[in-house]
Amino acid sequence: MAAEIQKMEIPRVREIDIKGKLVEYVFWMQKQGYDPETIRGWQGCLRALLSENADLLDIESVKEVLAKDTLRKTPRWGQNRRRNIINAYTLFLRFNKMPVCDKWDKPKCKVIRKFPFIPVEQELDTLITGSGRKNAAFGQLLKETAMRPGEAKILQWINIDSERHVVTLNEPEKGSNPRMWKVSQKLIGMLNGLPKTSEQVFPGSLKSMKVTWVKARKRLAEKLQNPRLKKITLYTYRHWKATIEYHRTKDIVYVQQLLGHKDIRNTMVYINIEHAIFGAGENDEFTVRVTEKPEEIKELLQLGFEYVCQKDGLVFLRKRK
Repeated sequence: MAAEIQKMEIPRVREIDIKGKLVEYVFWMQKQGYDPETIRGWQGCLRALLSENADLLDIESVKEVLAKDTLRKTPRWGQNRRRNIINAYTLFLRFNKMPVCDKWDKPKCKVIRKFPFIPVEQELDTLITGSGRKNAAFGQLLKETAMRPGEAKILQWINIDSERHVVTLNEPEKGSNPRMWKVSQKLIGMLNGLPKTSEQVFPGSLKSMKVTWVKARKRLAEKLQNPRLKKITLYTYRHWKATIEYHRTKDIVYVQQLLGHKDIRNTMVYINIEHAIFGAGENDEFTVRVTEKPEEIKELLQLGFEYVCQKDGLVFLRKRK
């Protein structure tokens, strides 16, 4: 039945009212302290519903649009996008004090966490050297620090210590922890080569930077006949850095701190990725510790030991020599 749903034009007055509510929603999120990137993303989710002619003030209309998309041969929205749209609309209902519990039973979506694409370092460097000065510096920053693109975008010149080669992030995204990095002279040189016309290191919008970067990526992929380059996103630098640092240190707590994760379970995925890419290693030697005391377990993890298994109440941990 949903496949037969036809779009119906929303009356002009109603459309103006909805757009006004959307503006108020964004302003409300700002006052509630939501991250700017989250606000932009969820505003985009609601605009995606509007593009399908959904009436945001009519719960049934939104349900129909979501149902219709699932019946397309090729759905316009993947499961991650669908989940974000549902969550953004749920918050919109809460903001408008609409009867969420009575009429809005959140539609189901099955989000399968996929392993990220991990390129070789040369491919990342190809995209950096093949980009313009601003995007090249941006890419090198992501590569060395594993910042999220949104975090790198809001950096200010005051956060760059050129003399000691230190970059500081005090406004992380997604509730992450603040971080500091020792970076290369190469990166400092690339950053200092940018014009200082604003307090921000990378003025302008992140969206425009992404557009420029995608064009350069497509050009380089076609020129070098390497379609793998098209799979690299700005977020790929973060996944690559986490994988490489775990391979180098075998210290998952260090990688957690590098990424700013508050929950180490979000970091554990890189153990699997590293093992798959690099293998177990034939000549690996480890220092092994066995304990049953929570305090000792915590201390050993902080020292870089990694959990191996648990048996008969004992916890086995190891650290590369």
